[in-house]
Amino acid sequence: MRALTFQSERTVAVETVCDPRLEQPTDALVRVSLTAVCGSDLHVYHGRETGLDRGTVMGHEFVGEIVECGREVRGLTVGTRVLSPFTTSCGSCFYCHAGLTARCERGQLYGWVEDGRGLHGAQAEYVRVPCAAGTLVAIPEGVGEAEALLLGDVASTGYFCARQAGVQPGGVYVVLGCGPVGLMAVVGARHLGATDVFAVDAIPERLALAERFGARTLDLGRGDAIERIREASDGRGADAVLEAVGSSAASRLAVDLVRPGGTVSAVGVHTEPRFAFSPVEAYDKNLTFRIGRCPARSVLEELIPLVRSGRFDLTSIISHDLSLERAVEAYEMFDEKTDGCTKVVLRP
Repeated sequence: MRALTFQSERTVAVETVCDPRLEQPTDALVRVSLTAVCGSDLHVYHGRETGLDRGTVMGHEFVGEIVECGREVRGLTVGTRVLSPFTTSCGSCFYCHAGLTARCERGQLYGWVEDGRGLHGAQAEYVRVPCAAGTLVAIPEGVGEAEALLLGDVASTGYFCARQAGVQPGGVYVVLGCGPVGLMAVVGARHLGATDVFAVDAIPERLALAERFGARTLDLGRGDAIERIREASDGRGADAVLEAVGSSAASRLAVDLVRPGGTVSAVGVHTEPRFAFSPVEAYDKNLTFRIGRCPARSVLEELIPLVRSGRFDLTSIISHDLSLERAVEAYEMFDEKTDGCTKVVLRP
């Protein structure tokens, strides 16, 4: 099959690799119809996360059709159109029952193979899905293919960011970073009843999308975000800051923007070795800091009614729809934010 593979830092390649096969009776094989490039793929691409084997198939966002099921797979059949969260989950362990499917005891992240062990990704014609019954979701009626793709990662992650921030009507909220996850955090905050949502970024196209979703926008390049948020909150600061970047600078700004007793909700993938704020600062602000990977499998079904309602055009964040053969170009474009790129989907 054709697939996009990791070669080395800043080098990926579309090449022919071996087709995946069933390895466990709980596996399924899915023919991928739509996949995507995610911001967290860039952590590997830039070498901020290391250890990936050369030749690993990249990617963790996909929808497609089941073409083969292991004998112990229940509730799914060949021919079913499915979406997937970006990690697998068994559905029966302590963490799955607690709703923290991202930390499933048997879970794996698509697109991570290290020292020969792990799970190849979905920027390919086919993908193997372990724990298929606990992982895959049949695409519901009234949900389009691109919407289903977004539900498996960025829409769920953005909503999770807003939910763990404690967003509710009447507060003042700030979203840092208007990439795909940040834009979905705006949607999540609005869905939870927030009317005062500010979105901070430096890229005009992304700020324009945030505005379409109902946010008031702040250009990071102007450097007046702190002053603007204090003006909007009687001098207190934001009730919560939704951090969707994953950098020291974003953490620092989030702590500066949030009010005493407020919450910073961080879903950006952090790879730096230490926090950008001190325990003293956190103590003196009575800060609540919540961080971690979204349990997309347990979250995404909450969002299906939102998608069906048509209140927000989630797919408007997709700027480029390309063939898998153009995946190298897609990575470069998404990384460099050229050609107005906000989100790239790929078709095998």
